[in-house]
Amino acid sequence: MERILAGWESRMPQHSADIRADSSTYTRAGNLRRGRRIVVSVIVMLVVVALAAGACLWVRCARRGQAGDIGATPAVNLPSSSPTFTSSVDANGNGVDDYTDIVHGARKDAEAMPAYDTGYYQGGYPPSDRGACTDVVWRAFANAGYDFKAMVDADITARPQAYSRVISKPDPNIDFRRTGVLDVFFSTYGVTLGTDIHGDDWEQGDIVVFEHTRHIGVVSDRRDKQGMPLIIHNMGQKQRENDYFAFRTHMAVTGHYRFDASRVPQSVIKTWSGPLPR
Repeated sequence: MERILAGWESRMPQHSADIRADSSTYTRAGNLRRGRRIVVSVIVMLVVVALAAGACLWVRCARRGQAGDIGATPAVNLPSSSPTFTSSVDANGNGVDDYTDIVHGARKDAEAMPAYDTGYYQGGYPPSDRGACTDVVWRAFANAGYDFKAMVDADITARPQAYSRVISKPDPNIDFRRTGVLDVFFSTYGVTLGTDIHGDDWEQGDIVVFEHTRHIGVVSDRRDKQGMPLIIHNMGQKQRENDYFAFRTHMAVTGHYRFDASRVPQSVIKTWSGPLPR
């Protein structure tokens, strides 16, 4: 019996050591697993934060491009001007064709950054430091030698039925500042072109109408890296000449016109007199 106990006691220390070794191994393995779980949790949190930030950025960009947004739009590094299409008409006789003059006039308005204002003014014209999308157009045409307000008023007087769907009765104080009215005018006295923003018929000085009565702009002589034309327009954004066609969301193009002075009756053609806007 003593021999048995002695033998058993002689084995006890080794067994205890094995238990301690196993316990140490188990502890290290547990720590390793916990460490891995912590690392994985941190990575997951970082991914979630990154996705949330990306989603917020996408929403902000999308909102900026939404129809009618009045606010900042993404700035672009404007490429140099490269006019490749000119008009045979030089209405003001300044040695520069109409389409180039129209673009230059629109750009002057864009660079002046008039405060966005769709208000009603006696006499029609808003103050020089205020304006909306339609004011870009008449100021651009003034730079080419056309009194656009007088032309629109004369055409409404001559053809009231043509405008009956967009105005209930003529009002010279505001008609030339209505996008719907300008859509009718340009569809009559301009070449009607395609509305596909990826089309190859966009040229400097063209007029683009969005959603019939909502917005209007002038096509720039500048293009982005993909060949898309920039648009000069005013919806209150910081960058008035921008890559609007490339926005993730933007108003639908419903009108694309190229003004043709030869189509305008002499009774409607009016020349600009006085100092140019800006």
